[in-house]
Amino acid sequence: MSGHGAPDIDLAGTDASGLRVAVIASSWHTVIMDGLLDGARRALADAGVEAPRVVQVPGSFELPVAAARLAPTADAVVALGVVVRGGTPHFDYVCSAATQGLTDVAVRTGVPVGFGVLTCDTEQQGLDRAGLPGSQEDKGYEVAAAAVRTAALLRSLGA
Repeated sequence: MSGHGAPDIDLAGTDASGLRVAVIASSWHTVIMDGLLDGARRALADAGVEAPRVVQVPGSFELPVAAARLAPTADAVVALGVVVRGGTPHFDYVCSAATQGLTDVAVRTGVPVGFGVLTCDTEQQGLDRAGLPGSQEDKGYEVAAAAVRTAALLRSLGA
């Protein structure tokens, strides 16, 4: 269920068995987050990942520090969050910090970090991307699929 030119990440043929995957979910916007988390869990199950570690953090700003702690013991990390634009610059700071922080974790550790932070102007945009009934996109699934496909690729490349 990808949209607007996004590729469908086909998990057929992806052997993710034995991969250790951590999923970090923020607490804000619970309906959207429930959809994202459900999508991520479905993708991981489709790829053969057993028992992903799921942890919750207060908000999207806290995703990078949790990712940094979990990355050394994981083959992939999936970071899920929602930031909805408000009337202050807070949106810009949180989005920038989450993006830079998660990128830094991936590059520094060599562990794929799926970037599932929805940056929305309205809550409806988040609902449209959350993989819920009536949603146009399933970003939780897409992000987890991308992270696990990348981890499987890295495993196939060896050390």
